[in-house]
Amino acid sequence: CLGLLLVVAVTAANIGDRDAAVGLLGRLRRLHRDITLVWADGGYTGGIVDWCRQKLSLTLEIVKRTDDMEGFVVLPRRWVVERTFAWLLNSRRLARDYETRPENSEAMIQWSMVTRMSRRLARPRAADRH
Repeated sequence: CLGLLLVVAVTAANIGDRDAAVGLLGRLRRLHRDITLVWADGGYTGGIVDWCRQKLSLTLEIVKRTDDMEGFVVLPRRWVVERTFAWLLNSRRLARDYETRPENSEAMIQWSMVTRMSRRLARPRAADRH
C-alpha cells in the first residue's frame, strides 16, 4: 500500500509480463509470506489469476479500466504503482537505459528505492520540529 519495493524482476523485451510474473510472484511468496493480495493491471488476466490462487495462495486482483470512462480517470490502486515508478525515475541512472545486464538493472532499481526509503527515514518529522 505504501508503494515500496518488495521484489524486482527485469527481463528481456521478448518475455511477456504474464510469463515474467510467474517467477516474480513465486519469489514474492517465498520472501513475504504475510502478503495475500496483489493488484495487477489488465495485462495479467487469464490463467495466472487461478494459478496464483491454487499454487501460491495469493489473490491476484485485476484493476481494469471500464469502457464507459472518458478522459483521464484515476484507477483504484493503480496510482500507487505509478507513484512508485515516478519515485524510481527520480534516479538519473534509471531515467535512461544505461544497464546492459538484467541483474545490473535490478540492482540499480533496488539502490534507487533504498535511497528513497533512507531519505524518508532521515527526514525530520513534523512533531519533532516544535
